[in-house]
Amino acid sequence: MTAAGRARRALFGIPSAEAVFSRPGFAPEAWQRFAPVARSLMEGYHAALEDPRTSALVQRLDAVEPELTGFAYEGAGMGLAALDAVTPWKRRLTAFVDGPGAAHVYPVYVGVGLAYARLRRTPESQLAGLDPLLGWVTADGYGFHEAFFRRRRYVERHALPTRLTPQGGRCFDQGVGRALWFSSGGVVDRVVRLITAFPAHRHADLWSGVGLASAYGGGGDEQALRSLLTHAAAHRPQLARGAATAAWGRERAGNRAAHTDLACMTYCGRDGSEAAAIVEEAAGGLPAISVLPAYEIWRRRIEDMLTG
Repeated sequence: MTAAGRARRALFGIPSAEAVFSRPGFAPEAWQRFAPVARSLMEGYHAALEDPRTSALVQRLDAVEPELTGFAYEGAGMGLAALDAVTPWKRRLTAFVDGPGAAHVYPVYVGVGLAYARLRRTPESQLAGLDPLLGWVTADGYGFHEAFFRRRRYVERHALPTRLTPQGGRCFDQGVGRALWFSSGGVVDRVVRLITAFPAHRHADLWSGVGLASAYGGGGDEQALRSLLTHAAAHRPQLARGAATAAWGRERAGNRAAHTDLACMTYCGRDGSEAAAIVEEAAGGLPAISVLPAYEIWRRRIEDMLTG
């Protein structure tokens, strides 16, 4: 590692993934089930800090087990966004997304949202420089970070950031839902109890996050997923859309996983490839100008197509 790489890691690095999962409120099962996920994300994050040159970075990211590669790219998005905050003229993130990160753009943008939270930047203030459809995913990453690292405020007290629009708040809650799945170790009763404590109008987006996380990251067997579906019956369209979106991300990156197929079959009644095809189709012909952001129109189309 170069001296510059050591300095960047010292400035932005996270000492221990396991320590994060040992924080108050995290279930013991969280680290047991999701240690590979956390380690892969940290590998991508620190790889970007240590040597952000595209060739070196991709070599390290692609050395991660294929099923976990998306998490490594998420970490890389986080690292590149952090570095761009210090040296914005280098535009590392843009070059990465336009190049080898294109197939992984969804998790990369989730990672960018993690960086925004750590840097105290509001995601919506940064949308102009991102993909017009998927840029909203950064608010999901922002929500995940706050629920993970500021749990008392955002999980126990159910706070929402004050500088988000209603649409940004919905994306934020999807990230919170993902954080609830991982921090609960995929224990269904715990997830349900936490979601039920939130105001009812936030439940749909929280469940969409659970659907996405349980499909993309795994952690639950068929019985657990069916139990989730039973508890989330009123919000099945959102749960299904989350799973289908996870399958779409994996399909684009070429890293299908059996647990993603299982979640799609359980929530959507389709395998991962079929669910991903619906998500792709729903992205076609989105309006360039509309009252609602294209991302929200896309989400609603997916739900309609999955449940219609």
